[in-house]
Amino acid sequence: MSEIPPTATLGKRKRDALAQVCFALHLAVMIFIIFGWAVPLRSLLFFYIAFLPAVVLQWQFNKSSCVLNNIESLLRSGGWRDPENVEEGAWLLGLVRSVLGIELRPAHLDAFVHTMLAVFWGLGVGHLLRS
Repeated sequence: MSEIPPTATLGKRKRDALAQVCFALHLAVMIFIIFGWAVPLRSLLFFYIAFLPAVVLQWQFNKSSCVLNNIESLLRSGGWRDPENVEEGAWLLGLVRSVLGIELRPAHLDAFVHTMLAVFWGLGVGHLLRS
């Protein structure tokens, strides 16, 4: 398999098995973030309203990188950070680029994501209070 340049986009890059698993985990987390507020189980709603702030905090403390990307880097290179991992700190930017064809600035995406997390968190709290 040929080397993939660090500037490769998600849509043009082939993923090996580890990258596919990490991508699937990211998607699962994103789906949970988007739809978790609607879950009818109180215990899962409590987890959800604690999970969303934890996602924001880990992103802040981890210098704009996701722990899932860091675990992939650790498994691949033996280090928590890997400059060759194009998705480290840019998974969602890459997803937006490959799916929508839009090139966003990280600050714009961060503002959008934080706004949406606040909305979903509010929906989760509201659902929990009504259940």
